[in-house]
Amino acid sequence: MTSALSMVLPWLICPTCQRRDRESPLTLDGRSLQCPEHHCLDIAKQGYVTMTSAAPGANADTAEMLTARQNVLDAGLFCDLDALLAEIFTNRHRIVEVGAGTGHHLAKVLYAHRGSQGLASDVSKAAIRRAARAHPRMAAVVADTWAGLPIRTSYVDAVLCVFAPRNRDEFARIIRPDGILVVVTPLPDHLHQLRERTGMIGIQPHKHDELVASLTSRFSVVSHEEVRATISLGAATASDAVAMGPSAHHVSSTRVEAMPVTSAVEVTVLSPR
Repeated sequence: MTSALSMVLPWLICPTCQRRDRESPLTLDGRSLQCPEHHCLDIAKQGYVTMTSAAPGANADTAEMLTARQNVLDAGLFCDLDALLAEIFTNRHRIVEVGAGTGHHLAKVLYAHRGSQGLASDVSKAAIRRAARAHPRMAAVVADTWAGLPIRTSYVDAVLCVFAPRNRDEFARIIRPDGILVVVTPLPDHLHQLRERTGMIGIQPHKHDELVASLTSRFSVVSHEEVRATISLGAATASDAVAMGPSAHHVSSTRVEAMPVTSAVEVTVLSPR
């Protein structure tokens, strides 16, 4: 786990110095990371580092949500999406996934590309504990996308954002001029069978137009593709699909019967302006 952290160490900057508008490099010193200003960040026994002082929000992933999500991912709900992401990230060697959760999608990309290295960030420690074990070439840090990513300016080849918060200016700062930003968002009929039965949070139409409008000052759209699949889920896994996301905070019960469900997402690839 520390070896993965060592691989991405050149990517990282001290978050304390960053708040003072400096990009101080970090060095590995035993079980901690240190900067020239003597700020010290301890490495957890699971191999991740906490690089933010921000507290997770009320909707941050819980351990129970992450277990449910991993069960659904293991059932293959996003197999077609992962295959497309592997194609998109060909020849991208430094890849960051923000709001990475368990690190599933980044791990799939890294398994497809032996020459690539990855960094998973999430504000949830429960998520990052899992991400730190997801792939031997993936390091993991607790970081708040809104507060600032502890990553060097113009250094990474690609940023992946799957159903996660988008900080346009931070993404533009850390991505190389020839890099890409890949954003995955749900389409209105994503998991609609479960929404109709449980009252899960709805998905706004025209999300793609809103996405482009929110990023257009810093990024240009390179491509846009919809990925759809229907997969049969057993009762336990279908219930996990309700419990794995923000809707778990709002529905009265996550228990549903076995059913086929629709996975419907759009993948937008953008380049810095």
